[in-house]
Amino acid sequence: MRLGIFGGSFNPIHLGHMHIAREFARQLSLDEVLFIPTSTPPHKRAPELAPAEERLAMCRLALQGEPAMEASDLELRRGGKSYTADTLRQLAAERPGDGLFLLMGEDMFLTLQNWYHPQEICRLAAICAAPRSPGGRRGMEGQKALLEGLGARVSLCSISFLPISSTLVRQAVKDGASLAGLVPPQVEAYIREKGLYAKR
Repeated sequence: MRLGIFGGSFNPIHLGHMHIAREFARQLSLDEVLFIPTSTPPHKRAPELAPAEERLAMCRLALQGEPAMEASDLELRRGGKSYTADTLRQLAAERPGDGLFLLMGEDMFLTLQNWYHPQEICRLAAICAAPRSPGGRRGMEGQKALLEGLGARVSLCSISFLPISSTLVRQAVKDGASLAGLVPPQVEAYIREKGLYAKR
């Protein structure tokens, strides 16, 4: 099986995440995409981070009706800081026959060599990235060459970018605005019910 690994804080998951995952799956002929919310993100401070269980619940709600996509509690079960190398190691052990494809956007791709155990990441999974800016592809080509020097298998995919971010969603909640067109309706209902992101 060709398994896409899509990690992130998903704070909250939004339609942009789902769009990019569908496009990666189509372009790379993936059989399944696993959304893996972080327990504790290692690379960024997140003062507005919703509890991990809430972020996982929103992922599961968003992915209802998406037969080739699933939310995983792997990093939540492990606890502590969520390092991609550890996650890939665990998946490789649990699913030894699967090919692993690590999916990411431009910003993450451009810093991959600075992550925890980048060579282990490159050994365990193919690195698949898509630009988030009009001229982003140019800088990504140089990064591709650098990572291939570390032994990585790299695919750059052209995916149209939806101008949606988790920051935008959280601000809309604070402003009391509708989240239509930003998150699936069931995720908006969950955010409202739980009172997530409402504090200024």
